[in-house]
Amino acid sequence: MANPGDFAYTVKQQADIVRIIGDYVKLKKAGSQNYSGLCPFHGEKTASFSVHATRQFYHCFGCGVSGDVFSFIQKIENITFPEAVRLVAQKLGIPIPKATYTSEGEAKEARLRGQLLDVHERALAFFQECLRRPEGARAREYLTGRGLNDEMTAKFRIGYAPDSGFLLRDRLKGEFSEETLRESGLFSWKEAPSSELRVPSKPDTALSSRAEHQVRDSGMDAPSRDLGSGSQLEAQGSKLAALYSKFRNRVMFPISSDAGKVIAFTGRTLATDEKSGPKYLNSPETAIYSKSKVLFNLDLAKEWIRKFDYAILVEGQMDCISVYAGGFHNVIASSGTAFTEMQAKLLGRFSKNVVVNFDPDTAGARATERTLGLLVEDEFQIKVLTLESGFDPDLFIRRKGKDAYGEALRHSQKYFDYLIERARAQFPVRSAEGKHKAVNYLLPHIQRVPSRIVRDELAHEIAQKLAIDSAVLRQELRHAAATRSGTAVKAPAESQITDAEKILVRALASARQMQANQEHVSMRDGAEEEFDPARQAAFVLRNENLHRGLATESLVESLLNASHEVADVLEVPSTESDRRMLASILLKEEEELTDEILEATVHALRRIHLRRRQEEVQREIKKPGLASDRNRLRELLAELERISRGLRDPGLAESHLAESRFLGDGPNDRNDGKNPDGKRKSA
Repeated sequence: MANPGDFAYTVKQQADIVRIIGDYVKLKKAGSQNYSGLCPFHGEKTASFSVHATRQFYHCFGCGVSGDVFSFIQKIENITFPEAVRLVAQKLGIPIPKATYTSEGEAKEARLRGQLLDVHERALAFFQECLRRPEGARAREYLTGRGLNDEMTAKFRIGYAPDSGFLLRDRLKGEFSEETLRESGLFSWKEAPSSELRVPSKPDTALSSRAEHQVRDSGMDAPSRDLGSGSQLEAQGSKLAALYSKFRNRVMFPISSDAGKVIAFTGRTLATDEKSGPKYLNSPETAIYSKSKVLFNLDLAKEWIRKFDYAILVEGQMDCISVYAGGFHNVIASSGTAFTEMQAKLLGRFSKNVVVNFDPDTAGARATERTLGLLVEDEFQIKVLTLESGFDPDLFIRRKGKDAYGEALRHSQKYFDYLIERARAQFPVRSAEGKHKAVNYLLPHIQRVPSRIVRDELAHEIAQKLAIDSAVLRQELRHAAATRSGTAVKAPAESQITDAEKILVRALASARQMQANQEHVSMRDGAEEEFDPARQAAFVLRNENLHRGLATESLVESLLNASHEVADVLEVPSTESDRRMLASILLKEEEELTDEILEATVHALRRIHLRRRQEEVQREIKKPGLASDRNRLRELLAELERISRGLRDPGLAESHLAESRFLGDGPNDRNDGKNPDGKRKSA
């Protein structure tokens, strides 16, 4: 929570939530103060995520999530509140004081992430240094052979991990604890009896060398499983023989977050022996790295993707680097892993247009189809770039040149044209059986298309190209569409809230807006006071209880009783349903709140309040046996007369039109636009 006077409050006052969220969600203007986009927290096809520029909060009408700039950063980056404050401050260029945390667990978690980022920066510098040394000669030859010059090598911060199990450890162990090094994913270790060699905590060159030979002799150069935390090891009653580098004799490609922080590595082996392990070795998942949430090169490509409004998606790092070096800077890679839904959402922050260029072999084609399915569901506009057989993007550019790649890029196919060609190639459509198999192959892909209109157009196109009856195919599509229903997140049902209630809530909520933006100064020199809707609404409600019995009663009560120390209006409601109700009301402000509108609203509420009391008194008068209680009957009749006089009050009578607008006439009072004599009013 950001309170006046603290650092978080200062940052929040300077943050533009539209710009901050705009780095993650593609927002479009949707009113004078609102911006809308696809919610990054749940799958949706129609934009239900809104950001209010003036009140500086967001709300999703689909999944109900809402909050301020810090809660958004917390949720989307999966970090703590203090880390979110620091990240927003960094985006704004605000000097950051020493961090404070709400619990020791939160502090430990944040410290670990910070230390792991530092470990990776130190490891990156170490690998880059090793690439420049004599022992990095073979790695340099490899990079030159792959067409990378010094400029591209430096651009992608490529390095070399030496053929040693201990050099990196000895470089880092003076700065970081053994626990941190284990958590980094850069090291492996094996269990060993306590009687075997244990490497001391302080560097000792001779002992390190002797230990390395023992590791090699014992077979520890072979890939070994990574163990868990130190507490787990102790529970197993075993000790660590030594930490040793996971990456050895490998060209190192750093993997960065979209913010440019190094969070993992991919190492390409230079060895050819059986003990060298896999050709490409990736960092395991850590507290700062989750492969399903990262796109390689997004940190360098994101501004180009925004500029050109499309991305080129390839599989491997070398493919990505070669395409980038060829001048196509809007390229990203899935890093050789299966493309995920979270990666699709990450890419969707920057553009909804993508050209998929995976390897054309069988495995690559299957990966392309899986990727297309995810992108189709997220409503991307997709094209597929298919290169000649035997060529991946890296090899194609090196052999045929960047101009040839650019030409191929311009002739990329629409994604369903690509799939139809695949279906025709796999299942000859000359026979009924072939047509049946081709349709079954295409149906799962069509089923993912959210738009019924697009599905119908696809049915017509596919029917033509496969020479089948379009009516039959549409029948199959209708069946497929039926299986899709019910999967989308539905917006929660909203209470029937009158316009008058919404205006009252807006008026009370404006107290937080004034408090955040300026100090209210009462005029004492005889001039007219500044209009203060929150003060006026609160005065009436506290004295007359006009909110009793309304759908917004609990929300209004929370706003009336809120402490002035709470600056964020969304932190005021005590229940989640009231918070959603408040966000919904504030995001649909359509007109400026004026003294006249507030006065008309209060009159309308007074009138309905009197009507309700009138009905209560009339019901009590009709109760059997009341005639014998003459005193009570006189009191009720007198009250009924006072209510009738109140309803005949000119001020309340003039507010009848306002009531029609804000509340709606009751069924007994509606005259369908006629005068009291029953004649139609003139226009």
